[in-house]
Amino acid sequence: MLEKGTNAKQAGFADMERTERPLWQPSRERIAAANLTAFMRHVREQYGAAEDYPQLFAWSIEDPERFWHAVWSFCGVIAATQGGVILVDGHKMPGARWFPEARLNFAENLLRRRDRGTAIVFWGEDRVKSRVTYAELYAEVSRFAQALIAAGVVAGDRVAGYLPNLPGTIIAMLAATSIGAIWSSCSPDFGVQGVLDRFGQIEPKVLISADGYFYNGKTVDVLPRLKEIVANLPAVEKVVIVPYTQGAPAITDIPRAINVHDFLAPYRPREIRFERLPFNHPLYIMYSSGTTGVPKCIVHGAGGTLLQHLKEHVLHADLKPGDRLFYFTTCGWMMWNWLVSALAARATLLLYDGSPFVGDGNILFDYAAAEKMTVFGTSAKYIDAAAKLGLAPRRTHRLGALKTMLSTGSPLAPESFDYVYRRIKNDLQLSSISGGTDLISSFAMANPLLPVWRGELQCRGLGMKVEVFNDEGRSVQGEKGELVCTAPFPSMPIGFWNDPDGAKYRAAYFEKFPNVWCHGDYIELTAHGGLIIYGRSDAVLNPGGVRIGTAEIYRQVERLDEVIECLAIGQDWNNDVRIVLFVRLREGLVLDPPLIDKIRKQIRDNTTPRHVPAKVVQVADIPRTKSGKIVELAVRNVVHGRPVKNVDALANPEALALFKAIPELAT
Repeated sequence: MLEKGTNAKQAGFADMERTERPLWQPSRERIAAANLTAFMRHVREQYGAAEDYPQLFAWSIEDPERFWHAVWSFCGVIAATQGGVILVDGHKMPGARWFPEARLNFAENLLRRRDRGTAIVFWGEDRVKSRVTYAELYAEVSRFAQALIAAGVVAGDRVAGYLPNLPGTIIAMLAATSIGAIWSSCSPDFGVQGVLDRFGQIEPKVLISADGYFYNGKTVDVLPRLKEIVANLPAVEKVVIVPYTQGAPAITDIPRAINVHDFLAPYRPREIRFERLPFNHPLYIMYSSGTTGVPKCIVHGAGGTLLQHLKEHVLHADLKPGDRLFYFTTCGWMMWNWLVSALAARATLLLYDGSPFVGDGNILFDYAAAEKMTVFGTSAKYIDAAAKLGLAPRRTHRLGALKTMLSTGSPLAPESFDYVYRRIKNDLQLSSISGGTDLISSFAMANPLLPVWRGELQCRGLGMKVEVFNDEGRSVQGEKGELVCTAPFPSMPIGFWNDPDGAKYRAAYFEKFPNVWCHGDYIELTAHGGLIIYGRSDAVLNPGGVRIGTAEIYRQVERLDEVIECLAIGQDWNNDVRIVLFVRLREGLVLDPPLIDKIRKQIRDNTTPRHVPAKVVQVADIPRTKSGKIVELAVRNVVHGRPVKNVDALANPEALALFKAIPELAT
C-alpha cells in the first residue's frame, strides 16, 4: 500500500503504465490443447490436486516429491530405473539429493525419436543451410561416439567444444554424453585467454573446434587462435577440426589435430550403447560470466538438467512433436543447452549462427517465415534493437505458424511488449523468462494457460519456490527485494569444478541467507501472479539509501528515439552515491544540454526524482558479455579506478577504455 500523499508515479510504478486488460489471452482451444492442461488432469487423477495454475503451482512447491515424480512419468523419462526414493535431505540447500537410486542417460532421452522427420534445420547467416533428420542424427551420434571411445574417452572425461551453433556441435555433445563424458563449450568468438580461463580449469581430453565462423557477412578464421589454445592445454590428447568456412582447412601445424571426416571415417552407424549412470552424474560444465575474476566452473547433473528442461519445454513452453523451436544463442550461453534439450520433447530445432541483423536486418524473420517457426526465442536486446531499426515483420513476413515468443537475457521493457504486439504479431504468447547459467533453467517461465500482462513475466516455474526477501531476510509481497528460492530443485548445480569442500559453491548462492538460494536479481511479485525484474541486485543503485533497480531507468531512457542503449552505475561521491547514466546515441547525434534535460525529464516524469541521474555522459559503446548482457559492475570498477579481472569474458572489451578518467565525473 502507498503511503498517504504518495501517488503511483512517485512510488515508481508509472513506468509500467499498467493496463487493466492483458495484452494477450489464450483461446479456449489453446488452453484445451495445452500439455499443461493434460498434466493438470494427470495430477488430479493421481493425487486429486490442481484445478488451475495457481493451485498447481502451490501443490508443486508444497509436495515436491509427488510433483517431480509426476513430471518424470508425464514426460516419459527413459531410465534403467527411477528407484523408490525421490528426495533425500530435502530440508538442506545445498545438500538435498534427488532420485538417488535412478540410473539414466541424458543423450538417450534426446535421441528417443529416430524417424525421417526433420530434427535440425541450420542457417549460417545467408551462406550455409542444412537439414538433419532424426534418423541421421542418431546415426551420426553413433559414429561420433565410437570415435570418441576409440580416442580413449570414458565416463567422467571432459570433451570441450570451441564451436559455432552447428548441427555438428549437437552431434558431438550427444556423442560425448552418451558415453557419460562431460560436455563443455565456448563460442568461437572467445579470445585465447577467455578459452584458457575456462577449458584450462577442466582439462578436456578431446577438443573439438570449427575452422572459423561467419559474422555480419565476414569470415573469421579461428585456426591461429586454436593453435595457441592447444599449446596451452596439455591435457588435450585429440583436436578434432570441423570444416565450416573452408572446404579443406590447413591443420598440419596444430598439434594432435585431425579433420572430423577422417576422425569419423572408420565407423559405421550402429546401435548406441548408452551408459546409464546415476541421476547426478555430471553432464555439463558451464561458466559464470567471469567479469569479476576467473569464471566459476558450474557442474550440472544429467538427471536434474533433463527433468527441469522437460518440465519447461513440455509444460511451460507447450512443445509438441512437430513444433519448430528457435533460440538465438551461441554455444557459450546456457540457452544453447536449453534449446538442444527440446529434442527430448520430439521438437524440431532451428539453429542459427551469425549476426541477427546481417543483410537488411530481417534474416531471423525470414527464417521464421521460411521454416514455419512455432516458437521464437531471443534476447530482450534483440527485440529492442529490432524496434529501433523499425522492423515490422507483421507487414513483411508470413508468420502464421508462430504461436510463442520467448525473451531472456535481461528484463524485457514494457515498450518492447508494445512493439511485439504492434509490429510482429498480435495473436502471440509473448513470454519474458528468467533464470540463469547457475540453474541451467528458469525461475520465471512461460505459461500457455495465463494471460500476458505488459512488462511482466507470466509466472513462477512449477516446483520453484521463488520468494522475495527484504534486506532483513523476510519474505514480502508487493515490495521489491531479492529473488530467492527457499526449497531445493533438481537442476541446482551438483557443485563447482575444483571445489572439493563446496566452499565456493556455498559462497556463490547461500552466503547472504543461509539455506536459501539467493539469485542476485532485484524483483517484485505482481498481483497477477507474475514477476517484474528491476535488474541485478548487485547493480542496484543506492543514492541516499534508496534502492533503485537499473532496469527502471533503462526502460525510460531507451524509449527515446535518440538513445540506442544506456548503462547506469552508482559513483561514490561525497560520502554518498550519485547516479551516473551513460548513453549511446544514434549515429551523428551529440549529447547536448537540451537532450540531457529531455533524458532527465523522461526519467523524472515516469519514475521518481530519486531516479534522475546526477551525470549523463555520452559514450561510443557499452561493454557486454558474450551473451549480450551489459556489465554495470565492470564499468563501475573502471570509473572508480579498480581493475576488471577478466576482460576476456566480454564481447567488446575495448569499450571499457571509454569509461576511464572521464572529466565530467571528476566534478
